[in-house]
Amino acid sequence: MFEIPEYPGYGPRFLSIQGGATVSLIDDDVICKQGSRVTRSEKMAMRLVKKHIPDFPTPELQLSSYSTTRVFGQLCMDVVPGSTLKLSWDGLDNVTKERLCHETWALIAQLRQIPKPSELNHLFQCSADGSPTNDVLIKDLEDPPRPLLDDHAVRTRICERYHHFYGRRFTKELPDMLPRSSVSVFTHGDICPQNIMIDGSNHITGIIDWETAGWYPDYWEYGNIMKPRTEIDWAALMDQTAPQRWDLSGIKAARRVLF
Repeated sequence: MFEIPEYPGYGPRFLSIQGGATVSLIDDDVICKQGSRVTRSEKMAMRLVKKHIPDFPTPELQLSSYSTTRVFGQLCMDVVPGSTLKLSWDGLDNVTKERLCHETWALIAQLRQIPKPSELNHLFQCSADGSPTNDVLIKDLEDPPRPLLDDHAVRTRICERYHHFYGRRFTKELPDMLPRSSVSVFTHGDICPQNIMIDGSNHITGIIDWETAGWYPDYWEYGNIMKPRTEIDWAALMDQTAPQRWDLSGIKAARRVLF
């Protein structure tokens, strides 16, 4: 059993309880994330960001531990100041909303420059530590998972899963509907208002939740940002301010089945 570190005079306060991950405030300046979704890949992603972009706004890791007998991990890190963009979005004026979208794309542009470690160069898509992704679009149906070595393999995997889970409407068309990519780039994988922290002046103080980060086709971040969500105008503004857009008709068709 993993134990949350003890801080004298301070008891843990739960901030978030979701399937596979619990986030607790264990000190005024320290949070702990633990559960089956907490993997070494998330730790590696945060370390890669700090190594290549030292001033990038992401939490500082304090300690990590992982079970050797089951899928369970723990990450303790500094608290990112501010509150989530999700809490403030509806009350912001349009000028501030647009500026925050531009700030977000600027941070994404920095992430895309992080080089892939040489030992992972043979992989086109992988998590930050080289492990297979659990993304619903490309999680392998086979065990052990087959490596994704190029863009064709990524598109083939999406089509395999679409057909396996009874997608029939676009069975023939889907391979041609999916976007193409000649390069994979470092990608957060879950940029959304819930994972963007802002301060009282409405500037970004942190990007959190790196469990899906890794190397993906260059359209992947854009595609995930465009997923249906409650903050409809955030996605619309992110689309309007995007430095590059892709045709996501194939991704959207696959998501209707692979949700």
